Amino acid sequence: MGANIVEALIARGYTVSALRRESSKLTALNDLEPDMVVGDIMDVDSLRSAMGGCKLVFHAAAMSQYWRSSLDLLYQSNVTGTRNVLEAARASGVERVVVTSSVAVLGIPTREREVLDESAAFNWAPGRFHYGHSKLLAEAEVARAVANGMDVLCVNPATVIGRRDVYFVSGEILRTVRRGLTWIAPAGGMGIVAAEAVGLGHVLAAERGRSGERYILNGENLAHADFLALVAAVVGGRSPCFAVPKGASRVAVALVRGIIPFDERSRASSVLSQLELSGLRMYFDGGKAERELGVPRMSARAAVEDAWTWYRREGLL
Repeated sequence: MGANIVEALIARGYTVSALRRESSKLTALNDLEPDMVVGDIMDVDSLRSAMGGCKLVFHAAAMSQYWRSSLDLLYQSNVTGTRNVLEAARASGVERVVVTSSVAVLGIPTREREVLDESAAFNWAPGRFHYGHSKLLAEAEVARAVANGMDVLCVNPATVIGRRDVYFVSGEILRTVRRGLTWIAPAGGMGIVAAEAVGLGHVLAAERGRSGERYILNGENLAHADFLALVAAVVGGRSPCFAVPKGASRVAVALVRGIIPFDERSRASSVLSQLELSGLRMYFDGGKAERELGVPRMSARAAVEDAWTWYRREGLL
């Protein structure tokens, strides 16, 4: 997301400084030329130095691959890192901060065919979905900063598909389908938003958004079976043979949770949470961002085609 924000900023005429760590891969920034600044969200001094002279700050750094990471790193990156960015922005005289949150803070639907909007509340036990809980705590840091007079707002992307995903966070779906490994589709569905729209959505939020608000960024809601078939049509892979029935998915997750005593802090528990979410229709309403910010609605197919074109051009798929 950070690289797509950089691309959108440059396209709109901004002068951009991009924060990187010494170990950062820069492939995502290919063909872009922001000023590069070395730092880390866990190092407040480096953040203050990086923000010198900046009017706007976009905080997109976070641990999103929660199934691949330790819980300590997850909470440090997503919560403490956000607190550090906000403290550095205040000390540096930054005029506005846009924080990348997630639709994960909106919880799960409680009614059939419910589409969640910005008013939805996190309704999981924290130990059942640590990633969502960590982003909720990050939003609490935002609320505290706003209460103390800072101009901060959040954008909440759904599943981001598109260019510059060098770590294959969501792009893994394209790689898996391309290899013909998608025999079965999960029961649920998800919101899909193009990376290009997410980058522009951040910039429009900085230009037009209201302080203290959150804005969902979503393009299209699709059942997993339909989305996997769409991906297969674009990348030339295998469409799923069948979808797991909704009831069967819920029963299976409940049985596993009841039979196997998972430690809530284990990676296995995080993977089970991901499986549980895949059985739900996690659909979101991006209308507020479209109406108030002017964020364009891009289809899931457009997002996949853009990702596929970029991966092939970069030799990554």
